[in-house]
Amino acid sequence: MPPPEPPPLSREAFQDATSVSRETLERLDTYRALLEKWQPKINLVASGTLRDVWRRHFLDSAQLLPLLPESAQSLVDLGSGAGFPGLVLAILGVPKVWLIESDQRKIAFLRTVAQATATKVEILSGRIEQVPRFTVDVVTARALAPLAQLIEYGLPFLGTNGVCLFLKGRQAECELAETQRPMMVQRFESRSDPSGVVLRLHELSPT
Repeated sequence: MPPPEPPPLSREAFQDATSVSRETLERLDTYRALLEKWQPKINLVASGTLRDVWRRHFLDSAQLLPLLPESAQSLVDLGSGAGFPGLVLAILGVPKVWLIESDQRKIAFLRTVAQATATKVEILSGRIEQVPRFTVDVVTARALAPLAQLIEYGLPFLGTNGVCLFLKGRQAECELAETQRPMMVQRFESRSDPSGVVLRLHELSPT
């Protein structure tokens, strides 16, 4: 039986949990307002998650920040969708962030949020496998594909000593077992979902 769902996380509780500045919190609140405005027109996120948006989307994304390598300067978010986690991490201060998305409506949303929150990001339109390759320190993804496929998508972008941070649910261990690629795996309990896990992958072999 799954654990009972916690009460929605408030804006103030999110700030307490992440120690973001007041200015950053205001930018995220602008993001939240735009998400709620656009959601009826575009299926950006599961509608049921909006009642707990600060936990299900903003804390879910922000929890990756302390897992980034200290020297990390660049990040690519695969299949960014509504911008979780990549756009949130850009707002939180990751210096160089690319968002890859193929849905033109979602790209319009990402551009609107980036402009409204004064966030500098590069938004790349197209399928992941068709985007010109470049190297970054961190690859992220959420709710995009099975782990083996995520690794295939992410490896061409991964620089030396780079890491992958993937938000996963109940099937994480099964997906790890099905992935034959040599790598180092760290597991972190999700701060936003009792059944979730953050996988931090490094020392990935290209074969």
